[in-house]
Amino acid sequence: MDVNLNNVELKQYDFLPEGILDATPQSLINYLPQPALIHLTGKQDAPLFVSVMLHGNEPTGLLAVQALLKKYENRSLPRSMSIFFGNAQAAAAGLRRLNGQPDYNRIWPGTELPDSPETRMAQDIVDVMRARKVFASIDIHNNTGLNPHYACINKLDHRFLQLASLFGRLVVYFTRPKGVQSAAFAELCPAVTLECGKPGQLHGVEHAFEYLNSCLNLSGLPEHPVHEQDIDVYHTVAQVKVADSVKFSFQEPDSDLLLDKDIERMNFNEISAGTVLGKVSDSVSMPLIALDERGHDISTRFFEIQGGELSLIRKTMPSMLTLDERVIRQDCLCYLMERLQHFS
Repeated sequence: MDVNLNNVELKQYDFLPEGILDATPQSLINYLPQPALIHLTGKQDAPLFVSVMLHGNEPTGLLAVQALLKKYENRSLPRSMSIFFGNAQAAAAGLRRLNGQPDYNRIWPGTELPDSPETRMAQDIVDVMRARKVFASIDIHNNTGLNPHYACINKLDHRFLQLASLFGRLVVYFTRPKGVQSAAFAELCPAVTLECGKPGQLHGVEHAFEYLNSCLNLSGLPEHPVHEQDIDVYHTVAQVKVADSVKFSFQEPDSDLLLDKDIERMNFNEISAGTVLGKVSDSVSMPLIALDERGHDISTRFFEIQGGELSLIRKTMPSMLTLDERVIRQDCLCYLMERLQHFS
């Protein structure tokens, strides 16, 4: 299918366009050929903002929103909603993003990407929702690797922790990468990113639907702090990428970096120093780049090569490890986390 990568002008609606509730991720482009922000009126004015399909291969948010709107099809919403349907072009192809497109979860205010139609669109959305006095923001995603369900926040604020804890006890706090939707909205209201497991799992859709329905029925967020024993909070301390010059694989033994094909089983497990992640050819000095929250290279704090093997040199907990080589190239190999003992 031919797509126009310049077709990123934001369309806004104050009604639900026909066909949206039954569209598949692949057919969504037929109803919303460009990014769309849909405003629906509810009993409480301050709207709940929900973004879905920022990544075209992560359909759980779309399916959960469809289920939610069908529930209220013949009655008033408890609260107004504004729903952003993101990259339908990539969804039609079943991809995170198309070649030539920026990542739709890196284009928001605070981004390190250059000015583009997509970054201007994201700024417009933030401006619109600021004027509408947004109540809370929820961005719904899937993982490509084996990960539990968890919520992410960008501010250690009790309102954000309360919003996250409604999804479950596992919470991740991060400030990098830059330009993500939740960080932009964190300047306006409590904001979370939901990670709902792999695509195609009914449990992920049901969990996201139940969470959205709960948030839609909130009159407000509790003012008191979350008890530290009620949630587990992890701080992302590094984003790990494979260096652009390095050929990597999970299968091909002649690769610069041959990664362990069971690596995604390490997600959300505390991995001890000395754990081997893969084999490295003699021509490569350090195949991975670990960036801290300020963008500084801290690779040698976490990784070393000995006897042709890449291993960890300190205890850490990874997340988002995946076997999808395209996603690794487009985004990263994983994130490294440490448990926060005190956060209130």
